[in-house]
Amino acid sequence: MKAITWHGKHDVRCDTVDDPAIVNPRDAIIRVTSTAICGSDLHLYDGYIPTMQKGDILGHEFMGEVVEAGPKSSLKAGQRVVVPFTISCGSCYHCSKTQYSACENANPADNQDIGREGYGHPMPGLFGYSHMTGGYAGGQAEYVRVPFSDVGPLVIPDESIPDDKVLFLSDILPTGWMAAENAEIEPGDTVAVWGCGPVGLFAVQSAFLMGAERVIAIDHFPRRLELARKFGAETINFEESKVYEALMEMTGGIGPDAAIDCVGLEAHGAFADNIIDQIKASTFLGTDRIHAIRQVILATRKGGRVSMPAVYGGFVDKFPLGALMEKGLTLKTGQTHVQRYLQPLYAAIAEDKIDSTFLISHRMALEDGPLGYQKFHDEQDSYTKIVLKPGQAAGATAA
Repeated sequence: MKAITWHGKHDVRCDTVDDPAIVNPRDAIIRVTSTAICGSDLHLYDGYIPTMQKGDILGHEFMGEVVEAGPKSSLKAGQRVVVPFTISCGSCYHCSKTQYSACENANPADNQDIGREGYGHPMPGLFGYSHMTGGYAGGQAEYVRVPFSDVGPLVIPDESIPDDKVLFLSDILPTGWMAAENAEIEPGDTVAVWGCGPVGLFAVQSAFLMGAERVIAIDHFPRRLELARKFGAETINFEESKVYEALMEMTGGIGPDAAIDCVGLEAHGAFADNIIDQIKASTFLGTDRIHAIRQVILATRKGGRVSMPAVYGGFVDKFPLGALMEKGLTLKTGQTHVQRYLQPLYAAIAEDKIDSTFLISHRMALEDGPLGYQKFHDEQDSYTKIVLKPGQAAGATAA
């Protein structure tokens, strides 16, 4: 089969690889009908995430048709499913608390020490996202093996609902929703969202649905800011305004009630702290560029809430821990417990309460995946989201 594979920094390819097979009785094999390139995939593309190996199959946002199911799978051949990017057993301590992204059993034992050494506990099992998270083959492929298929995939019974409407249930829609939920939004709140990429835009939409009176979206790409405004957000272009000063002016000197960091470890901008972070990362003296979360903590009002769905990978310095404590801020983070949100968000999509299609800017054939990575990395203003379609003829098409 064809699959998008990682071979090093800025080197992804469409290779011919072995077809997946049932390994465990709870497995299922999915024929992929739609898969997407995620902002988190760009961290792999940029070489920031360790324990990648040449030939690893990428992709954690995908859906498709069941072609084979193991004897203990709840799925049946022919069913159409969306697959969460988190792999979860459904029965461990954390899964019993619906903390699916903290599953104890999804990451194979021989890979658990990698995360334990860096983070104190093993990492969760994730599709297509390094051997630190299990070494599972991802879904940017014609077929994929889905472990614990009786726990993860959501069956889409309504054939009239196209892939585009439900594909993002695999990751970014639940991630944006959980980001807003972690911000503990109260009616009348002013919420600031750093980063108007896919997760940020879903966080904007979710914040309004949860009762926020005002949402202020921060980015520098005009197209992304325009999409945020379509949901009713006020916007700040950080290349044209000083973000802290603008937020103070917009909130009467108090600051936003809640803030959501959707930027993560590769913050952009010609800011002094960001330049220092970039130099440290390039010389192996540091890992992450944390300008966004620094700014979030300093700008959020005293007693406010900070939600951090953004990916951070390592140890950082110049973190404003004093401000976090002295201001009495609450900080919530974490990979998304996707399975917790699948049913309610699917119902909201089916009832047209949530739009998930506005984000798609381009569709490409699977074979054009390497070009898609380059475009998504280099032209983020116009390429807001790329959906790869196995079986589609080569050549990008605008949505």
